Amino acid sequence: MNLKIRLTILNFIEFAVWGAYLTSMGTYLADVGLGSHIGWFYSVQGIVSIFMPALMGILADRWMQGQRVLSLCHTLAGAFMIAASWYGYQAGDAVQFSTLFTLYSLSVAFFMPTIALSYSVAYSALEKAGYDTVKAFPPIRVWGTVGFIVTMWIVDLCGLQKTPGQWMVSGCLSLVMAAYSLTMPSMPVNKDEGKQKTLFEALGLDAFKLFLNPRIAIFLVFAMLLGFCLQISNGYANPFITSFGGIAEYQSTFGVQHANILISLSQMSETLCILLIPFFLSRFGIKKVVLIALMGWVLRFAFFGLGNPGGGVWLFLLSMIVYGVAFDFFNISGSLFVNQVTDDSIRSSAQGLFMMMTNGLGAFVGTLVAQAVINHYVFTPQAAGASGTEVVAGWQTSWFIFAAYAFVVAVLFAIFFRYKHERE
Repeated sequence: MNLKIRLTILNFIEFAVWGAYLTSMGTYLADVGLGSHIGWFYSVQGIVSIFMPALMGILADRWMQGQRVLSLCHTLAGAFMIAASWYGYQAGDAVQFSTLFTLYSLSVAFFMPTIALSYSVAYSALEKAGYDTVKAFPPIRVWGTVGFIVTMWIVDLCGLQKTPGQWMVSGCLSLVMAAYSLTMPSMPVNKDEGKQKTLFEALGLDAFKLFLNPRIAIFLVFAMLLGFCLQISNGYANPFITSFGGIAEYQSTFGVQHANILISLSQMSETLCILLIPFFLSRFGIKKVVLIALMGWVLRFAFFGLGNPGGGVWLFLLSMIVYGVAFDFFNISGSLFVNQVTDDSIRSSAQGLFMMMTNGLGAFVGTLVAQAVINHYVFTPQAAGASGTEVVAGWQTSWFIFAAYAFVVAVLFAIFFRYKHERE
């Protein structure tokens, strides 16, 4: 089979695993009385991304072929996710936070490294075949977003948004991905057996030397600050839109009834924006592309705050459209930038480091701060018997706070990240 088709299938399954629950999990948790804990389920992705992608990247760089590490991680992630789903069904409304959170966290601990690993497997295979990764990878990666959308729709149309069945879909797909990963081209392992290494090198911590380069260090710091935004709308967009069901005039709207399908427009926007990355990177360079992404986050949050699923649904639609720019113009472009400025021997480790800063430290802190904000403005008044209108007003205030934060980060990035692009 053609290499690009094989990598396309790899990306499709990889992100289908994530799409099965990432945008709808918050609604299930709120439905079983764990609404105030939603942030923990999303922030744990950040906690494990602080160290797991880097550790698995080191394993892939030093001791075990990357595609095999990818398979191992998906096997364990799938098994724990299926266990979480089974427990959720068995416990029903009496589900215990500690048990559910533990099983879910173990699954996520092994899933999060697979994103960077899947990128490394693809980059290695494409470079070995003589392709330019900046041009060849985005059209392959776009099918990952298609996979994400497909499982979002499956979960919505099968009525699984408010059930742990979404985790069962994810776990089973993870096991499929584990098997398929083993069919990928072999990645080189840089054991350097004939070279005497320092302890620092032997542990594969070479990637942290990137912080010695001021420009790269500043980029990674802002990657962390931008990472604050990554999981906020994933965790809270679905509960936010469905909260309009507490207001009579919105109860029967499409958005309230099928929030996941409405949110999937964000991922559809991604599919188009990924294809624009080669043009924007070659014409404008990484600095302007990241600034565009940051302004995308400002608009993403602001449009949520201004819209509603009735007459203001067009603002929700605009929020979904700009999400593609906000997410892809940073995540994919940032990964390609890191790939270009690192040596082959530490490439998997460097991708793990990038993941650690964005989906790790950034997402962890950002999601917990977002949880504190939303608990204050939304779940506390709701628990006290606030009306549907008052609850929605709390949501809107929260979105405006997040938009203001993204704007401040954009201004600081424009000032402090120095990068002169040579137009191709």
